[in-house]
Amino acid sequence: MVFWDFFLLLLTMVYVISYFFVVVFVIIDLFRDDAMNGWGKALWIIALVFVPFLTALVYVIARGSGMAARANSSRVRSAPENDSYRPRASASPSDDIARAQALLDAGTISQGEFDALKSKALGNQFFGA
Repeated sequence: MVFWDFFLLLLTMVYVISYFFVVVFVIIDLFRDDAMNGWGKALWIIALVFVPFLTALVYVIARGSGMAARANSSRVRSAPENDSYRPRASASPSDDIARAQALLDAGTISQGEFDALKSKALGNQFFGA
Protein backbone atom coordinates (compact mmCIF):
# COMPACT_ATOMS: atom_id res chain seq x y z
CA MET A 1 0.00 0.00 0.00
CA VAL A 2 2.95 2.33 0.53
CA PHE A 3 3.86 2.17 -3.17
CA TRP A 4 0.39 3.27 -4.23
CA ASP A 5 0.39 6.15 -1.74
CA PHE A 6 3.72 7.32 -3.14
CA PHE A 7 2.45 6.91 -6.71
CA LEU A 8 -0.67 8.94 -5.91
CA LEU A 9 1.48 11.64 -4.32
CA LEU A 10 3.69 11.85 -7.43
CA LEU A 11 0.67 11.95 -9.71
CA THR A 12 -0.90 14.71 -7.64
CA MET A 13 2.33 16.70 -7.74
CA VAL A 14 2.49 16.39 -11.53
CA TYR A 15 -1.08 17.67 -11.84
CA VAL A 16 -0.50 20.58 -9.46
CA ILE A 17 2.74 21.67 -11.14
CA SER A 18 1.12 21.36 -14.58
CA TYR A 19 -1.80 23.47 -13.40
CA PHE A 20 0.56 26.19 -12.12
CA PHE A 21 2.29 26.23 -15.51
CA VAL A 22 -1.07 26.69 -17.22
CA VAL A 23 -1.97 29.56 -14.88
CA VAL A 24 1.38 31.26 -15.50
CA PHE A 25 0.96 30.89 -19.28
CA VAL A 26 -2.57 32.30 -19.05
CA ILE A 27 -1.36 35.34 -17.11
CA ILE A 28 1.55 35.90 -19.51
CA ASP A 29 -0.83 35.62 -22.47
CA LEU A 30 -3.23 38.08 -20.86
CA PHE A 31 -0.55 40.73 -20.61
CA ARG A 32 0.71 40.06 -24.16
CA ASP A 33 -2.73 40.67 -25.65
CA ASP A 34 -2.89 44.24 -26.93
CA ALA A 35 -6.46 43.89 -28.19
CA MET A 36 -7.97 43.28 -24.74
CA ASN A 37 -8.50 46.28 -22.48
CA GLY A 38 -7.45 46.47 -18.85
CA TRP A 39 -10.90 45.64 -17.46
CA GLY A 40 -11.05 42.41 -19.41
CA LYS A 41 -7.62 41.44 -18.15
CA ALA A 42 -8.63 42.30 -14.59
CA LEU A 43 -11.77 40.15 -14.86
CA TRP A 44 -9.77 37.17 -16.09
CA ILE A 45 -7.29 37.59 -13.20
CA ILE A 46 -10.11 37.87 -10.63
CA ALA A 47 -11.75 34.78 -12.09
CA LEU A 48 -8.39 32.95 -11.90
CA VAL A 49 -8.17 33.79 -8.21
CA PHE A 50 -11.71 32.76 -7.23
CA VAL A 51 -12.46 29.89 -9.65
CA PRO A 52 -8.98 28.87 -10.77
CA PHE A 53 -9.39 25.49 -12.46
CA LEU A 54 -12.55 26.33 -14.39
CA THR A 55 -11.22 29.73 -15.45
CA ALA A 56 -7.96 28.29 -16.75
CA LEU A 57 -9.84 25.61 -18.67
CA VAL A 58 -12.28 28.13 -20.18
CA TYR A 59 -9.43 30.50 -21.10
CA VAL A 60 -7.45 27.80 -22.89
CA ILE A 61 -10.57 26.65 -24.76
CA ALA A 62 -11.85 30.14 -25.65
CA ARG A 63 -8.60 31.96 -26.35
CA GLY A 64 -6.12 29.12 -26.85
CA SER A 65 -5.92 29.48 -30.61
CA GLY A 66 -4.46 32.97 -30.28
CA MET A 67 -1.98 32.12 -27.53
CA ALA A 68 0.65 30.78 -29.94
CA ALA A 69 0.15 33.70 -32.33
CA ARG A 70 0.61 36.25 -29.52
CA ALA A 71 3.71 34.45 -28.25
CA ASN A 72 5.18 34.34 -31.75
CA SER A 73 4.43 38.01 -32.44
CA SER A 74 6.01 38.94 -29.14
CA ARG A 75 9.12 37.00 -30.09
CA VAL A 76 9.26 38.60 -33.56
CA ARG A 77 8.82 42.10 -32.12
CA SER A 78 11.72 41.67 -29.72
CA ALA A 79 14.10 40.11 -32.27
CA PRO A 80 15.52 43.36 -33.73
CA GLU A 81 16.25 44.66 -30.23
CA ASN A 82 18.19 41.52 -29.39
CA ASP A 83 20.15 41.55 -32.63
CA SER A 84 22.28 44.48 -31.55
CA TYR A 85 23.47 42.54 -28.50
CA ARG A 86 24.59 39.45 -30.41
CA PRO A 87 28.20 39.34 -31.43
CA ARG A 88 28.58 39.20 -35.18
CA ALA A 89 30.80 36.62 -36.82
CA SER A 90 33.26 38.16 -39.22
CA ALA A 91 33.70 36.94 -42.75
CA SER A 92 37.36 36.02 -42.30
CA PRO A 93 40.32 36.54 -39.99
CA SER A 94 41.79 38.97 -42.51
CA ASP A 95 38.75 41.26 -42.01
CA ASP A 96 39.32 41.22 -38.24
CA ILE A 97 43.02 41.95 -38.69
CA ALA A 98 42.26 44.78 -41.14
CA ARG A 99 39.83 46.35 -38.65
CA ALA A 100 42.41 46.00 -35.88
CA GLN A 101 45.08 47.57 -38.14
CA ALA A 102 42.76 50.51 -38.82
CA LEU A 103 42.29 50.99 -35.08
CA LEU A 104 46.06 50.81 -34.55
CA ASP A 105 46.67 53.35 -37.32
CA ALA A 106 44.07 55.68 -35.81
CA GLY A 107 45.79 55.41 -32.42
CA THR A 108 42.74 53.92 -30.73
CA ILE A 109 44.56 50.78 -29.59
CA SER A 110 48.17 50.04 -28.68
CA GLN A 111 50.55 47.62 -30.39
CA GLY A 112 49.96 45.04 -27.63
CA GLU A 113 46.20 45.24 -28.10
CA PHE A 114 46.66 44.89 -31.86
CA ASP A 115 48.79 41.78 -31.32
CA ALA A 116 46.13 40.32 -29.02
CA LEU A 117 43.35 40.97 -31.57
CA LYS A 118 45.47 39.52 -34.36
CA SER A 119 46.22 36.43 -32.30
CA LYS A 120 42.54 36.03 -31.48
CA ALA A 121 41.55 36.42 -35.12
CA LEU A 122 44.02 33.75 -36.14
CA GLY A 123 42.75 31.43 -33.44
CA ASN A 124 45.88 31.44 -31.31
CA GLN A 125 45.32 31.57 -27.57
CA PHE A 126 48.82 32.74 -26.67
CA PHE A 127 51.00 35.42 -28.21
CA GLY A 128 53.90 33.10 -28.96
CA ALA A 129 51.77 30.35 -30.50
